[in-house]
Amino acid sequence: MHLGSDKSQIREDLQYQHRILQQVSRTFALTIPQLPPDLSSVVSNAYLLCRIADTIEDEAALSAEDKLRFSSAFNAALDGGLKAAEFARELHPLLTGSTLPPERELVLNTPTVVRITHSFSERQRAALKRCVRIMSQGMAQFQLNATLDGLQDVAHLDRYCYHVAGVVGEMLTELFCAHSEAVDRQRDTLLRLAVSFGQGLQMTNILKDIWEDRRRGACWLPRDVFDDVGFDISSLNSRNHDQSFQRGLTQLIAIAKVHLEDALAYTLLMPKEETGIRRFCLWALGMAVLTLRKIYRRLDFTSGQEVKISRWSVRATILATNLTVRRDTVLRFLFEYFTRPFPAPNGHPRALST
Repeated sequence: MHLGSDKSQIREDLQYQHRILQQVSRTFALTIPQLPPDLSSVVSNAYLLCRIADTIEDEAALSAEDKLRFSSAFNAALDGGLKAAEFARELHPLLTGSTLPPERELVLNTPTVVRITHSFSERQRAALKRCVRIMSQGMAQFQLNATLDGLQDVAHLDRYCYHVAGVVGEMLTELFCAHSEAVDRQRDTLLRLAVSFGQGLQMTNILKDIWEDRRRGACWLPRDVFDDVGFDISSLNSRNHDQSFQRGLTQLIAIAKVHLEDALAYTLLMPKEETGIRRFCLWALGMAVLTLRKIYRRLDFTSGQEVKISRWSVRATILATNLTVRRDTVLRFLFEYFTRPFPAPNGHPRALST
């Protein structure tokens, strides 16, 4: 009887996970189901855990001290040292209109999400817990020091990208390795490339969201890149969006391209029979490349909506990658063709590996 009740609870929990994922992220609700079923459920859960951590950091009504306290409490709930229900009951009433309704619902249902986490294998749980811990600690530190003056330099940008995206790449790699012995044999190389993969995607988001971030009082652009072209990033606004700023933007696009090259290398290391993992990676990579192309063509944009790729572009990316998912030569050609307009960076930066 007890076993049957447990199975029924797990089934209900997974149904909720599927439903809430579609509400908090249309993109990941599209890409995650491409993975094999055993990976799809754990990656869905990982995304929701990261989204809860993001919600803590993004809630405008919480002080820096509150964010640090709730992040610690969330990690304790994952470790089993604090009941997830207690965490949810304390945080949920403090969330304001700056947090979207699906995200408020997700926080309220933290016990369901954490219950699913605890149902996974030890290796899977360890990967998820490590990711959330590093991400939440890193975000709290960067949010504490967020200003409109930007980050000090590219090295600080690397560290920021690692904490919000590179560590996710490491987590996904561990999950892929747990799924496949063939993938596991490439683990060391994949882990290095995974961090760079994450940085390429995150840099694309940073560039797309420049103006929205500034309205929230934050800027994740590195000052040294803009100092080199004679632009004071602290003075940036839509009225002084001049050519020197655009030259700095171009250099960041070039750096992002280098990281996306690593993303392609990462994807092509996946066994060809793992078409679900390849599609999951290729869809993210393809949409990032198309977004960078729009930014490069509209360097004077003043809203993320102006450089958001269309639904047609998303469908085209899905179709092209599905047709070529096993054809490495064609995939390399497509990447080269769509990134050919981008300039070469000054040097060849790589994201942090730890």
